[in-house]
Amino acid sequence: MLPPLPPPPSVPESLPPRRWRRALPWATLVALLLIAQSLLVWLTLGYESSRAQEQVDATATAAAGDIKQALGRDLQSLQALLWNNPSIPLWQQDAATLLRTHRELLRIERRDAQLEITESVDSPLHGSAFTQIRRDDIDLETELACTTARRQGSPSYSRSYFVPLPGGLGLEVMDVCIPIAGSGQNLGFMAGTFALGRLLDETVGSEVKRVHELSFIEGDGTRLARVGLPRGAGAFIAERLVDLPGLSLQLRVDSSAGRPQLIPNLSTALVLGLSLALGGVVALLARDVRKRAGAESALAEALSFRKAMEDSLVTGLRARDPHGRITYVNPAFCEMVGFSAAELVGQTTPPYWPPELTSEYTKRQQVRLAGTVPPREGYETVFMRRTGERFAVMIFEAPLVDGAGRHTGWMSAALDVSAQRKIEEVSRQQQERLQATARLATVGEMASLLSHELNQPLAAIASYAAGSLNLINDADGDCADTLPLLRQASQRIAEQAERAGRVIKSVHDFVRRREQAREPVRADLLIDAVLPLVRLQARKSGTRIELDLPKPMPRVVCDRTMLEQVLLNLTRNAIQAMESHTPAAERELTIRVRPVDARWVAFGIVDRGTGVADEVAPRLFTPFFTTRPEGMGLGLSLCRTVIEQHGGLLVFENRLDAAQRVIGAEFRFTLPADSKNASP
Repeated sequence: MLPPLPPPPSVPESLPPRRWRRALPWATLVALLLIAQSLLVWLTLGYESSRAQEQVDATATAAAGDIKQALGRDLQSLQALLWNNPSIPLWQQDAATLLRTHRELLRIERRDAQLEITESVDSPLHGSAFTQIRRDDIDLETELACTTARRQGSPSYSRSYFVPLPGGLGLEVMDVCIPIAGSGQNLGFMAGTFALGRLLDETVGSEVKRVHELSFIEGDGTRLARVGLPRGAGAFIAERLVDLPGLSLQLRVDSSAGRPQLIPNLSTALVLGLSLALGGVVALLARDVRKRAGAESALAEALSFRKAMEDSLVTGLRARDPHGRITYVNPAFCEMVGFSAAELVGQTTPPYWPPELTSEYTKRQQVRLAGTVPPREGYETVFMRRTGERFAVMIFEAPLVDGAGRHTGWMSAALDVSAQRKIEEVSRQQQERLQATARLATVGEMASLLSHELNQPLAAIASYAAGSLNLINDADGDCADTLPLLRQASQRIAEQAERAGRVIKSVHDFVRRREQAREPVRADLLIDAVLPLVRLQARKSGTRIELDLPKPMPRVVCDRTMLEQVLLNLTRNAIQAMESHTPAAERELTIRVRPVDARWVAFGIVDRGTGVADEVAPRLFTPFFTTRPEGMGLGLSLCRTVIEQHGGLLVFENRLDAAQRVIGAEFRFTLPADSKNASP
């Protein structure tokens, strides 16, 4: 037999109303004490954090000022070296003395008007910093600073750059260039090289360095140079700009102190919390009387603040109810469209809709108000000002929800992007003009090849024409034997004229053609378009052209004209690479096409030249870098830009034989394949 179940636990009766009213003040007091203590602890920690941050800010400001003053003194000392036009030995002696007293200076140079170094003095304290890399090889930033100094007629600082040292170390340095003028002419320049790390070490006090980490950083946060005994904790950081002529250095100060700890401040916070809590309980009754007035005042202030904030925005704001009626517009929106708020509020079909687009906008509004479009998704549209001017705007919409969670309408943010679209149009036109100029420059370089190629058909035409005249003069009325010869000569003249016309037409089509949009194109059609121009140069150097094309032929989506320019640049570079050192019998250019996968198609330009040297490879795609005296250094840079704009990648590699000897180079690039990449 089962034992009987235990009786249910007794439920305490609810507190009588009078006891509940007596317990309420105690519960309120306990809650207020807990809240006040927590708030005081939080305020104490916040105060200490703010004070620590203010100290770091003050340190950063002082350090930035000290650095700027030190650089100003160094600049004055450098300018003093040029006073009274000293002789070279005296200048070198004074420069050595200056380098000995200013540890942050590594080197002082004198340059002529063509920026060539005539005299230089290295710091006797540190020795020459340009031992791993010659000074002439890392002279670009200095030359740019001297060019700016010559143009402005005043000293100018260069951007910082890295100088490697023995043992895998290095320094981040910057240069200052001072123009030397006389009789109204530029006589040359004097340049000084500063080590950023030593600049920090010499100008910042030891007290600051014991508790802070100071460093110069780039815009992305990369550290260039640092000083300070500890590493920064990352809790309190301040950054300041050191503005110099031609350069702005970004200084970061990172305190070694971490966030304030809770335990050391807890006792003080508890005492203050208890005191404030008791005072708060006493004032609770008085506050209760004034609560309503305070709430109303706070509400009025909040509304005023919101109104002021919305009026100060440059972004147009528009609110609509669930039926599409405008319920609110801010001043920026009214200024954008040219209509007042009274003219817009309550409108379902607003006057800033263009009349020709009203029906389309009405349907779109119905779709959006139905909630079938994801919120906060921006879209571009066209509005009309009161003057009738159409302009482009970007609209972002989000649902309006009240305090009870009910959807009460839509809020839209409108941005006027008409100026941006105009800038984009100007940029597009400039890009097109640059591309056309590049094609004209390419054709200009091929002028000699065209003249050589056209001389042959023109000479043949002249010979056949002279022969025809001789046959006519010798005929003496007997045309039976002369007519066939004249017909054959005329046919040869027509053939040679057609050949010359094809050469001219291929160049004409290349210069004039400009497709505005990307389109699916068969890979072999891109190659066929530039092949006549490639063969002109290939015949001059005796180069054979081989085509390695797959079947079926893949199709790519591209800007046809720009891809033809890329193919022409790469093939011409390959032919020129074989002209000097490759025997005539081995000069072969291969144009290869291979589908990589369903999304990409690879093109390859293969030559049998000497390959790309190791010292040239890192700068091969740098604008204005070239290894040919007559080159401009823009071809490969333009090629990479075009391929990357298509989402592809342009790379190169040297081809090696079994003995690991260089037997040529291959440039490969990828293009997006057509989704319907089936070619008959």
